[in-house]
Amino acid sequence: MKPTSPLGRLRDGLVLVAFLLYATPFLWQLLTAFKPEAELMMLPPLLPTRLTWEHFRAVLDQSVILVNSLGVGAITTALALTFGLFGAYGLTRYPIPGKGLLLLFIVAGTAFPQIATVSPLFLLLRALGLRDTWLALILANTSFALPLVIWLLTGFLQEVPAQLEEAAAVDGASRPRAFRWIVLPLLAPGLASAALLTFLFSWNEFLFAYTFTATEASRTVPVALALFPGVFEVPWGDIAAASMLASVPPVILVIVLQRYLVRGLLGGALRE
Repeated sequence: MKPTSPLGRLRDGLVLVAFLLYATPFLWQLLTAFKPEAELMMLPPLLPTRLTWEHFRAVLDQSVILVNSLGVGAITTALALTFGLFGAYGLTRYPIPGKGLLLLFIVAGTAFPQIATVSPLFLLLRALGLRDTWLALILANTSFALPLVIWLLTGFLQEVPAQLEEAAAVDGASRPRAFRWIVLPLLAPGLASAALLTFLFSWNEFLFAYTFTATEASRTVPVALALFPGVFEVPWGDIAAASMLASVPPVILVIVLQRYLVRGLLGGALRE
């Protein structure tokens, strides 16, 4: 094994220091989540004298909020991927006049900031009786995520040769069957990337969730975190515990999709 040069050791040390600096806020939140209430404002000691689960219990008593975020994020991701996949497939495989201009208009839909559309959406959802429901958040989040999913999947579908489907048709496979058994497996990295981006957008979305919800029946994690501080005190331990729990689903999703994400990144890097 070739020994590491001094320059290499210096580089590794700098990377480690940079990682520790980057991870400091996370580690501080983790320590705060396990500190007893009486020690939260004590410096020193930095480390808690004993570990407590009180803050996590307080957050899990409101677990409906985590369920709301998971439900809204999962359904939004499923809808955006379903409609986005069919939209991207149509743009890629069918002779649609001006498809380039049409795709440009679709992507341009993401240029409108949320603050410019939240008022009319609020009036529309209230008129339909959908305020303070999952459906309100799902429709709003899907409408913003769908253009990005279509654009992203269109790029991946353009790299899947249409000749593969033509060869399957020659062998007697119908278009849906060729789509199921040929296109979808090759498109897995793109679907994983689009799913992750859509879920993270929905999980972290604040403006729509704050405007369209009124009670814990549909309130999501970002809004709950913003409303944690009380009038006379700030429950730092509960906020830290909620932040830790809110980080778990995205991390699990990245771990599950890691293999496909790496393939998607490599595929994007090797495109000609």
